[in-house]
Amino acid sequence: MSTIFLTAASAEAAAAPAGMGWGSMIIWLAVMIGIMYFLMIRPQRNEQKRVTAMLNDMAVGDSVVTTSGFYGVILDITDDDVIVEFGNNKNCRIPMRKSAIAQVEKAGDAYSETAPVQEEKKSLLGGLGSFGFGKKKSADTEEKK
Repeated sequence: MSTIFLTAASAEAAAAPAGMGWGSMIIWLAVMIGIMYFLMIRPQRNEQKRVTAMLNDMAVGDSVVTTSGFYGVILDITDDDVIVEFGNNKNCRIPMRKSAIAQVEKAGDAYSETAPVQEEKKSLLGGLGSFGFGKKKSADTEEKK
């Protein structure tokens, strides 16, 4: 009798609908793939396009920062390589791959961006002068010491 009861119970469990069908499982899988695309793959592709455009737009005379952190100026460009001059020593010219360049700053952009910053620093120092900072010592105060 107990075997008949177990067989009947298993038949009822098999006939009962599952909590989640195949259709809803496929929909959830598609939603998860969509979220992964918009959070991971799409930003990486946009960054890759930006880097490719930056490397293609390089010109002789541009200032660069390498992936290892060295600052230099481009002297020559070939298809895959660039020759970069580092520091003030004119003999320090190193050929390297374009992929080793992390940032490019155009020759004309460097001057135009630093000029307002220097003027702003001067105005800030001028404001500090009223508090006694940045003032030159007068001859009278030096004589007293």
